[in-house]
Amino acid sequence: MTDKFSAVVAGHICLDMIPNLAALGQGQFSELFQPGHLIVAGSATFSPGGPVPNTGLALHRLGVPVRLVARVGADPFGKIIQQIIASHGPALAEGIVADPQSSTSYTVVIDPPGTDRFFLHCPGTNDVFGADDIDYGLVAQAGVFHFGYPPIMRRMYSEGGAGLVEVFRRAKATGVTTSLDMTFPDPTSPGGRASWADILRGVLPYVDIFGPSIEELMFMLRRSTFETMAQADGSRGFLPQVTPQLLSDVSGELLELGVKMAVIKLGNGGLYLRTTGQARLEQMGRAAPADPQAWAEQELWAPCFQVQVAGTTGAGDATIAGFLSALLRDLPPRKAVIVAVAVGACNVEAVDATSGIHPWEETLARVAAGWPQHPLILNTPGWQHDETCGVWFKEL
Repeated sequence: MTDKFSAVVAGHICLDMIPNLAALGQGQFSELFQPGHLIVAGSATFSPGGPVPNTGLALHRLGVPVRLVARVGADPFGKIIQQIIASHGPALAEGIVADPQSSTSYTVVIDPPGTDRFFLHCPGTNDVFGADDIDYGLVAQAGVFHFGYPPIMRRMYSEGGAGLVEVFRRAKATGVTTSLDMTFPDPTSPGGRASWADILRGVLPYVDIFGPSIEELMFMLRRSTFETMAQADGSRGFLPQVTPQLLSDVSGELLELGVKMAVIKLGNGGLYLRTTGQARLEQMGRAAPADPQAWAEQELWAPCFQVQVAGTTGAGDATIAGFLSALLRDLPPRKAVIVAVAVGACNVEAVDATSGIHPWEETLARVAAGWPQHPLILNTPGWQHDETCGVWFKEL
């Protein structure tokens, strides 16, 4: 029997190694990270990384039955990943296959105070993961199929994205609701040089929920605009240049390409949601809203909640997990985006990607207790603020 309230999460997995650099203090990064320097760090956190453990374990902690599907190597890093995942629930690790022919992917996360984090990444087994690694009989039993990080999975972006299209074509054929998340590739890497505009045109007709960051989306869909914005950001950063009109334009393009819900992550700027019309929402699959009319043609912007940030690893993955959990529980759209940013906020209160996530009811109670949000003012015609939930919405 199929279960709307369940998920399969597949795709990229790695071992995150996160040195504690809190003692360095802000502003010391460029001075300390020089050739020949020995930098004293705190203890390191080891955590499974990538969307499979990040989104998957966040869903698990939020009470959603979930199965994880990915490849690791038959090596010590792979065993660490399997052991950590199994500690959350033995069944969770059953779909994590050890491949004796490849090494486990790993990422060293450099996250110093006051400086944007960066990563040292080895793709490992992710480069050989393909459509045949997914059990579509298992997908046929779930409400949501979520796949993440194809820009750093070679078989997903090579040959014009044929592997990624095959994954989503076969998943969608089971009647599941499909969800796709991205990551920002090194622009000089093969994944960064791929024609993502063409890949998206091929795969998005099979994608119901698309959840990139605004930087990823602009890089992939509007490269020249992205480069102009990146060069002009100066000390202001990329996000202050993101306007409601820009979000409306790019999300409209996503809907035209086939997406039913565009869920655009804005970092500390919050989360933006744009949905299609009722008729297409009814075609989303098993996790389609019970009240598609209430979800139809929505344009929402939810600001982040205020927290003490310990780390930002997996924040976007947690936000997507919060959104999918809300959708599976048939929450209305404004409540769904608020829960999504709440789960993302809980995530950044911990150094790793999952230990900050609280159970579903506890998360809702924290929001209901008056958890303050970061201020967001949209002086744009047509946009209004819903003070009952803290979400900005565009009038139809």
